[in-house]
Amino acid sequence: MIPPFVNNLFNVNSISFNEVVKELFQFQYNNNPVYRSFCEALHAERNIPAAIEAIPFLPISFFKTHRIESTEFTPETLFESSGTSQTIQSKHYVKSLALYNETFTKGFVRQYGLPENYCFLGLLPSYLERSHSSLVYMVQKLMEKSNHPMNGFYLNNFQELFNRLQLLEKEGQPTILIGVTFGLLDFAEQYQLPLKNTIIMETGGMKGRREEMTREQVHLQLKKSFSVETIHSEYGMTELLSQAYSKGNGIFHCPPWMKVLVRDEDDPLHISTTGKGAINIIDLANVYSISFIATDDVGEVFEDGSFRVLGRMDNSDIRGCSLLAL
Repeated sequence: MIPPFVNNLFNVNSISFNEVVKELFQFQYNNNPVYRSFCEALHAERNIPAAIEAIPFLPISFFKTHRIESTEFTPETLFESSGTSQTIQSKHYVKSLALYNETFTKGFVRQYGLPENYCFLGLLPSYLERSHSSLVYMVQKLMEKSNHPMNGFYLNNFQELFNRLQLLEKEGQPTILIGVTFGLLDFAEQYQLPLKNTIIMETGGMKGRREEMTREQVHLQLKKSFSVETIHSEYGMTELLSQAYSKGNGIFHCPPWMKVLVRDEDDPLHISTTGKGAINIIDLANVYSISFIATDDVGEVFEDGSFRVLGRMDNSDIRGCSLLAL
């Protein structure tokens, strides 16, 4: 069962986005029993909401306790959150890897151009140590599209990473070093190297490995170690098939098929398209799971739809993404 709007997911604009959202809400209400029960518990009518602010957003914690599926299917893969040994992992059952591949590829190209233009270095120790990581899968596929002979993943072999960066810089090769925050900080403390052709992209995450730092502190330290003007960031999570990117100052931009809103922490049903509050996300690519997610992140959404992450809600589990507060 392929809904007709699936073919238009990546062609949406500010007008068609709302129309697709309405179709998607009806599809998921009818075909996702967990979401339907959640809507009914809120006494939300089956009728399509007049505005996206009126749509019920499923708490992200449901991915830990329920199998979130829209229609019945045999998943092609299962993505699990990294978390810590003390936390329950979220599970995202993915019906179509082709859809995920198209989502992250188009999202990357919009911000950075073709993957073929880059060499990719992944400093993702906590993710590489676990199977079913959506981030590792994404970076691996970008490496395959890049097909650069010096692409590679790194755990704690910093000397090899340092040597490779030196060689790539000498060759003038555009490179993206994407890493979990604590890994980048550990590397930056041991090795200082001016980078002129390399983008440093942090994915968030301390996971108890280091003392928590603000994003500003992290970026300042990384900029100093690598003599770069800006640090880029990726905002993604196991429960989403789409990603937002920041090219500096922690301001993220979504692809057209993804939208961030904020809810009042004291009244979670009060949702706004701008301002500060807990982050809600609409991800049209989550066709076969749930596209309307209430996260545990706190942030601010600006008039142009960009946003920044301010931290985590109290008592929320440690996650691999966006643990940093400004």
